[in-house]
Amino acid sequence: VDPMMALLKFADSKGRKVDSISLGQGQGPHAEKMLKSGQAEGYWIVLQNCHLYVSWMVTLEKLVEEMDPKVVHSNFRLWLTSYPSPAFPVLILQNGVKMTNEPPKGLRANMLGSYLSDPISDPDFYAACKKQSVWKKMLFGLCFLHGWLQERRKYG
Repeated sequence: VDPMMALLKFADSKGRKVDSISLGQGQGPHAEKMLKSGQAEGYWIVLQNCHLYVSWMVTLEKLVEEMDPKVVHSNFRLWLTSYPSPAFPVLILQNGVKMTNEPPKGLRANMLGSYLSDPISDPDFYAACKKQSVWKKMLFGLCFLHGWLQERRKYG
């Protein structure tokens, strides 16, 4: 499950600007520029898929180590997304706050998660359809199918 939508909604509720980049081959210089501008101007920077650019993790570790709290803007935040990886820098793990995003257990919890996630949880989105009876049935079927498929993945 991609946490980006929840992070963007959280940033919006706090009135913060977010810049993000999906890491991969050749994205290191762009990410480094974003980090420097975010530190200077107080942006939130999101580096997604850190597990895909293992060779750049040493550079990221160095950049994080060189951050001076006296120089960095007080609103600056660095968010990193990654699958578990043995190449992830220990320094960053030790000095950062870690969050995990685990899938719900069971069909009911999975369906509830779907109904509570964006955009479905937004009352304006939910009420925008003119054919409410058909919309509710279709949405239930889609959430049920999604939850069932997620549960079936456990069994191969």
